[in-house]
Amino acid sequence: MSHVLIVIPLLSVIILNLPCRQMMKKAAFWLALALFIGQAGLAIFATPEAWGHSLSVFGTHLKFDLMVDSLSRAMLLCISMVLSISLLVGRYDISGEEHRFNFVNLLLIMLSGMDGVVMTTDIFSLFVFMEVTTVTSLILVALKKNNEALEAAFKYMVLSVVATILMFSAIALLLLVSGSTSFSIVQAALETSKHNFLIMFAIGIFLCGLFIKAGLMPFHAWLPDAHSAAPAAVSILLSGVQIKVLGAYTIIRLITSIFGYTSSVTYILMLVGTISIIFGALGALGQRDFKRMLAYSSISNMGYIVLGFGCGTTLGMAGAVFHLFNHAVFKSLLFLNAAAVESQTGIRDMNKMGGLASRMPLTGITSVLASLSGAGIPPLAGFWSKLIIILALWMAGYHGYALIAIAGSILTLAYFLSMQRRVFFGKLNEEFAYIKEAEFGFSLAAVILATVIVGVGLCFPLLLNTFLLPIGNIFGG
Repeated sequence: MSHVLIVIPLLSVIILNLPCRQMMKKAAFWLALALFIGQAGLAIFATPEAWGHSLSVFGTHLKFDLMVDSLSRAMLLCISMVLSISLLVGRYDISGEEHRFNFVNLLLIMLSGMDGVVMTTDIFSLFVFMEVTTVTSLILVALKKNNEALEAAFKYMVLSVVATILMFSAIALLLLVSGSTSFSIVQAALETSKHNFLIMFAIGIFLCGLFIKAGLMPFHAWLPDAHSAAPAAVSILLSGVQIKVLGAYTIIRLITSIFGYTSSVTYILMLVGTISIIFGALGALGQRDFKRMLAYSSISNMGYIVLGFGCGTTLGMAGAVFHLFNHAVFKSLLFLNAAAVESQTGIRDMNKMGGLASRMPLTGITSVLASLSGAGIPPLAGFWSKLIIILALWMAGYHGYALIAIAGSILTLAYFLSMQRRVFFGKLNEEFAYIKEAEFGFSLAAVILATVIVGVGLCFPLLLNTFLLPIGNIFGG
């Protein structure tokens, strides 16, 4: 069944662009929404037997293995959830029927690409699906076609090309050593020659390429510009799921399935995670632009995911995957609310706002919930994932890193409180005395995401044993 999740979105794009295009434009939104909700349902309710280990074959020459485990299902759920929110926001945020139709087509292509990334068990197929997703993201960043968007897209393109060269070179080296690109065969070949310089070099440059895709420091130069310049619906997509699928998930999958934990890999992950947490948070503290502040916050939170996974224990990996999900939810909500504020005020400069909660109470309340979850305040979902990561680091003997993670949470609380004070509290700017809540799509999406934040936080004891620790046990630890 897994291959259906890749094929159907691509077939949908073809069908939508057949004759009767005017009728297809009207149906595009509902078709995409049905696909996203359907995938979410499969990710939650389908049995392991229904997924199986399927060999997907196209013609006689192109074939690749697909596999769905608990981690893949968690990612499929994140993908479908964030794409649904992006689709809802895009219906109001992107002007012009033709532009909205093109946006839906790009979302469907991205759905196929990201689903391929999280299900494939072949390193070259993984690379191909990553490039499909990257190219689609590049087009989406430039969707506005203004100077800011085009500059951000160009910077993203340059750094993505660097990442592509690094990863493709690493795949060539691994193929030279193993004679195959299958996860299992490459892993077996690496086990027999762990200290080969060629292999160590390949792993190193592959990780550098993935750090660029994830926007981790010091490989982050594209991320603040792309997230702030893109349309709101695209910012939700990029921060909510794209950097996680191409970055965090792929790092986790390749290290656990191919590279393995070594002292060098652990040191690199812990170092990059720490730098991203602290300097991403400091970068967020210094921003006036609402969306740019959230972009730097994403860098910091990606650091938590890498740091939790880097400690190499079952608890750490469970915490990393849980925080990946939580960040997808609360950061999507914050970008959504930033879009709602911009749509009503016409600005993103937080220093020119103030008191907006009195005119946009739903946006203000849901922003508080998302900010507190991001800062790790109980009993919201973000508290539990950060707590698990900190406990995992402490129990693994990484006491210094655990303290850094706590310090990062304090900085996170500081910049989110600063944002709330400047945007939603204080004296209302007279210029905005007559604004009101944004369109229904914004409010609906905000309520859905806020409900997930509160619900997951309250249901954490149930999730720990039934969902999170089983994900950690996939990889041993």
